[in-house]
Amino acid sequence: MSSPREILDLLGENARYTTEDLAHMTEFTESEVEAIVTEFEEAGAITGYQAVINWDRLETNGERVRATVELNVALDRETNYGDIAERIAKFPEVTSLRLVSGDYDFDLTVEGDSMREVSHFISEKIAPIPEITQTVTHYIMESYKEQGIEFDDQDDDDDRLSVSP
Repeated sequence: MSSPREILDLLGENARYTTEDLAHMTEFTESEVEAIVTEFEEAGAITGYQAVINWDRLETNGERVRATVELNVALDRETNYGDIAERIAKFPEVTSLRLVSGDYDFDLTVEGDSMREVSHFISEKIAPIPEITQTVTHYIMESYKEQGIEFDDQDDDDDRLSVSP
């Protein structure tokens, strides 16, 4: 028996599935699929539809630079994690922001047209936020999988130098 969750799983797999496609893959009718999707959208469970882009496959003049940034924060009585997240999420350079457990508080993904642009954004917009106590930036060198989609066109050549004792 199909469940509405199955519709979400299928849309997460491929947001381009049509209502007809989803009905054929489940036990729902097309009108039931439409109603389920509308209900999820109105409830905020489905907040958007996106393409997964392999930027390395594009022949462009410039590159798209992405970085993940570890953020540590110090909270006070008037400020909570949600307040800080709300401020950071407003920047268009921020593509994802997550509160995480472990050695740091937030995991931030930033995109820009150059390393200089990303670095400037972190140093001029993120680091000066009063509650931010530390940032650690990791530039993404290559992506092998994004949002569950594996990029299978990567070189199998290992470009690292061998080191022998």
